[in-house]
Amino acid sequence: MIDDIVKDGNVRMGKSVESFQKALTKIRTGRAHPSLLEHVMVSYYDVETPLNQVATVNIEDARTLSIMPWEATMIGPVEKAIMKADLGLNPVTAGNVIRVPMPPLTEERRKDLVKVVRNEAENAKIAVRNIRRDANSEFKEALKEKMITEDELHGGEDSIQKITDEHIRGIDKHLDVKEADLMSM
Repeated sequence: MIDDIVKDGNVRMGKSVESFQKALTKIRTGRAHPSLLEHVMVSYYDVETPLNQVATVNIEDARTLSIMPWEATMIGPVEKAIMKADLGLNPVTAGNVIRVPMPPLTEERRKDLVKVVRNEAENAKIAVRNIRRDANSEFKEALKEKMITEDELHGGEDSIQKITDEHIRGIDKHLDVKEADLMSM
């Protein structure tokens, strides 16, 4: 029973960290990376479709992405979808290739992005702590119903705390990497 609660808590905390990592990929640094356009949806025959399913996204150089739609008729809709995604990017079409230059980040914008990243990290930590609280509540409920002993309760609480600390360290590590990435030129 205790192992099940700890295992469930570990899985849920892992999903919180994973969600935080996905949120970080949407926050752009000054460098071009295909994941910036991962969540862009293109109207493909009146169906909202992810960009990577209608075109190939490549890194042309450190500050430019190149997008090659698989169908020539998709150039307009892809360009429109990128502008509509509100990423602050201006695609440029050259024949059947769409180039997306990454504008350099100002110092002020970098600091704003660091604040956003820290806020995302704090939300992820709160989610992990809430999962710990839920697990501890389950332990206490099981103790109240005499399904576990007090020693097992304390052992379970210690286990869930160790897992919580581990996941929070992981969040901090991802936060440090993203902050360093944002503040580097």
